[in-house]
Amino acid sequence: MKQGAFLLVASSIFAFIALLHVLRLFYGWKVTLGEWTVPVWVSWIGLLIAGYLACQGFLLKNRER
Repeated sequence: MKQGAFLLVASSIFAFIALLHVLRLFYGWKVTLGEWTVPVWVSWIGLLIAGYLACQGFLLKNRER
C-alpha cells in the first residue's frame, strides 16, 4: 500500500472514532465493558487523541503532494 493511501485510510478511521466519541458525548450513550461502566470523561480523552491523529494524518497526506 502506498503511503498516501495508508494515510488516508488511517486518518479516516481515526476521524470515525472521533465522531463516535462526539456522538457519545452529545447523546449520552452508556458504554459498559463487562460490569464496568466507562465514564464519560474517557470519551473526552478519546476525542482529543483520535481527533489529533486524524488531523495530523490528513495534514501529512496533503503535504505529500
